[in-house]
Amino acid sequence: MTETITTAPTPGPAASPSDAELIAAAVAAAGRGMVGRETVAEVVALCAVAGEHLLVVGAPGTAKSEAVRRVAAQLGGRYFEYLLGRFTEPNELFGPVDLRRLREGRVEFETAGMLPEAEIAFLDEIFLGSTAVLNTLLGLLNERVFRRGRTTLASPLRICVGAANHLPEDPALAAFADRFLARVFVEPVADARLEELLESGRRPAAPSATADLLGALDRLAAAARDCDLDAVTPLLATALRRLRAAGVPISDRRAVRSQNLVAAAAVLDGRTAASARDLWVLPLIAPTADSQTLARETLADLIDQAANRSLTHTAEELSRSTAARAERLMRTGAALLAEHGGLPDGPDSRLRLEAVLREIDAGFDPADLPAPLAGIRAGLVAVVAPS
Repeated sequence: MTETITTAPTPGPAASPSDAELIAAAVAAAGRGMVGRETVAEVVALCAVAGEHLLVVGAPGTAKSEAVRRVAAQLGGRYFEYLLGRFTEPNELFGPVDLRRLREGRVEFETAGMLPEAEIAFLDEIFLGSTAVLNTLLGLLNERVFRRGRTTLASPLRICVGAANHLPEDPALAAFADRFLARVFVEPVADARLEELLESGRRPAAPSATADLLGALDRLAAAARDCDLDAVTPLLATALRRLRAAGVPISDRRAVRSQNLVAAAAVLDGRTAASARDLWVLPLIAPTADSQTLARETLADLIDQAANRSLTHTAEELSRSTAARAERLMRTGAALLAEHGGLPDGPDSRLRLEAVLREIDAGFDPADLPAPLAGIRAGLVAVVAPS
């Protein structure tokens, strides 16, 4: 008889707006000092709430693993990370054979501390895994159930992040990659931000969170499953038709599961019903970097008012909307004011405040400046103005 071990999360209390704030603060802390990698950190949180997996594609040395590692440290829970290779054995990921049980004639596996019992997982060079590894992994990703030998384990996995230097050309691997709904493509930090990169490299990394936020994450995930999508369904269908007509390959599976990202965006924005404000997530389901650019252009008029209070950088990057820019600048300005609380010490710190002020003034006409952002601007002016 097959042994079944159940470790999947159980439903908890309903999510509250403070849960979204907790996750937003954790993601912001993870992204602090990670120049140009805020989007990776934010999409990890988005996918964890949506119950979907994420693929991060970029050249070596672009801090893919560091971004995921920092988010996992902030969220808490059991974390599993592994670098796959051509000769990686399944036991290295899923656990060795239980020798005591084997002597009794039962093939079972010791999964403690391994991927089947992880709550957040990161698998680097994921497409280098063998057929045996990927086939076992496929069941775990699809069903959150680990099956091997006589062992069946209900996995507590919230999200698996896979990373690769490039997308696979092998059709079999491409089919496996399709199980990762969201994709983020990272490039080396732009030349214009090299000084910022060098400065951040001299600063110590942000400390890990002391509290386990998986409870907040699970409450938000439950709220996302209950999110009201009725009002946004016609707009979502229109957007998906446009993407297909423009040549962006969207399978039926990806179309249906895109609703999970929309719902997660809504609850992370503090709402129980999704709206057009949440359609900025759709470029994430486009399979290549070029098709994501095409998706942003194709949906420009549908997502031009998109924004998100928790995922400010990603909402702005994918939508290019002024509302998303205002949200990000409010978050950034408020964080700087809270951090300094007065005239900052040192020229570097002062320059960061002045940079936000310049961006606000360059991006908004004074007559169109949203009232909350105007308040942040006034606070920044008061801090940097000479006494």
